[in-house]
Amino acid sequence: MSFSLHGIGVSGGIAIGYAHLTSNARVEVPQYMLDRKYIKDELARFDEAILATRTELETLRNHIPANAPAELSAFLDMHLMFLGDSMIAEVPKRLIRETQCNAEWALAQQMEALVARFEEIDDAYLRSRQEDVVQVVQRVLKALTGHPSHLPLDVDFDSERVLVAHELSPADMIVFKNVHFAAFITDLGGTTSHTAILARSMAMPSVMALHNAHGLIRDHDLLIVDGRDGVVIVNPDESVLAEYRLRQNQWRIDTDKLKRLKTSKSSTLDGVPIELMANIELLDDVDAVKAAGAHGIGLFRSEFLFLNRNDLPTEDEQYASYKAVAEALDGKPVTIRTLDLGADKQAPWGHTMADNPALGLRAIRLCLAEPGLFHTQLRAILRASRHGQVRMLIPMLASFVELQQTLQRIQAAKASLRKDGLKFDDDILIGGMIEVPAAALTAGFFAEQLDFLSIGTNDLIQYTLAIDRADDSVAHLYDPLHPAVLNLIQHTIRAGAKAGKPVSVCGEMAGDPLLTRLLLGLGLRIFSMHPASLLQVKQQVLKAQVGETTPIALKLLKNTDPDRTALLLNRLNG
Repeated sequence: MSFSLHGIGVSGGIAIGYAHLTSNARVEVPQYMLDRKYIKDELARFDEAILATRTELETLRNHIPANAPAELSAFLDMHLMFLGDSMIAEVPKRLIRETQCNAEWALAQQMEALVARFEEIDDAYLRSRQEDVVQVVQRVLKALTGHPSHLPLDVDFDSERVLVAHELSPADMIVFKNVHFAAFITDLGGTTSHTAILARSMAMPSVMALHNAHGLIRDHDLLIVDGRDGVVIVNPDESVLAEYRLRQNQWRIDTDKLKRLKTSKSSTLDGVPIELMANIELLDDVDAVKAAGAHGIGLFRSEFLFLNRNDLPTEDEQYASYKAVAEALDGKPVTIRTLDLGADKQAPWGHTMADNPALGLRAIRLCLAEPGLFHTQLRAILRASRHGQVRMLIPMLASFVELQQTLQRIQAAKASLRKDGLKFDDDILIGGMIEVPAAALTAGFFAEQLDFLSIGTNDLIQYTLAIDRADDSVAHLYDPLHPAVLNLIQHTIRAGAKAGKPVSVCGEMAGDPLLTRLLLGLGLRIFSMHPASLLQVKQQVLKAQVGETTPIALKLLKNTDPDRTALLLNRLNG
């Protein structure tokens, strides 16, 4: 029987293959009481399970393919960090001693307590991090109960396979790279989950949040996975299968054609030059930046140097990373964003979780509250500035006092380097991110004080509409085409133009080819995005005429009718 399932498309493309079901439902946990004389043995059994799980995760990390995304290692390190945390490694042992229960039950009870604490967090992204805790605990429970891992590292298939799972962890993605799955689909998950991020990095078609796919699909069912539209077709008839094979072939042809655009001059049909920059997290991403032919790096998320570790990176460690990226870009601009921790990115050494972390001590607020940490990073970035065209970007500016304090800290860092006799670019460009409505509405002031502006549309949309796109219950209200959002973007671009300062967009909107012409019409001339999206955006730039896109974009600024919004967007992209 043929039927369709609809979820969230988190990584584009079309895959056709046979279902391979994997069982990663939660392990059933027994409960029983122990005689006091067996407690010592039970504690030893628990420690052995922790050790076995650590060995398993480290083995997975050692099997990461050379061409795998850098994030894979980081996510495995996060799971190893969770495994070593006392909340998982020690608290269950206290429960075993105090209640004389078995190890499985103690660990399961602690997991539920941790999940309950995560559920109290307002921020949906942070709340979803409970998935990582559950995944780690499940591995320990499997070790305790003798369950084997659901996929060996040396599995191979003769035909295309689509992995069907209830949920997946980032560690599982390493297995996918080795067994060459064509796509994957899951019951749980969303666009901001670590697994979704990895799927996009690996260009693997995937659909998540299907809710009951694992229960409805059987092993060896033929599946069509449309990662763009979020559709899974089970056992399609011949006509549907033929149609999707054509679509799949066309998608592959189009993807190959895009590679030819790498060396093309980036300008519109009416001769307007456009800069296409790339966003990166780690030095390993530089190869993808070069492969896409980016004009430079518009956003280097420096906080990834601080994550998944129990200590702070030293000045020399940071300097080495920033220097390596600057030298690898051969004189092209490298924009390093200062530490943007808090809200969706927490470090184990960081501050206690706030009731509403998205509105709490994060980004530049955290840096100003931790002058020692900030000073160290500023010195590292400044030292790297002599090795290339390095720029500095300050995240989440909202008040003028924050800007003044930040500029003072930068001057202090420069003075300390002079005192130490260390060289740097004294004229390094300093920019600010426009991510909150307050900053967008007063963009003129920030443009006068800074050398450039960068619009972070992800946060700007969330703060403007009070919508967290990671929350499934309100995700449909997350709207980059809302006139309030578009007006703030245009206002910021115009403020920059008036002050003679460049303005870029570095959020998800910049990498969405359906929005390229709209942003061009609003006056945007610098885009920064994941390297995988760059050539698709470039294709839209090459086909656009600013003279034609501007009038339609201006109409969208005033439009409140959803049907008319779709019509105008179709006209822009027609």
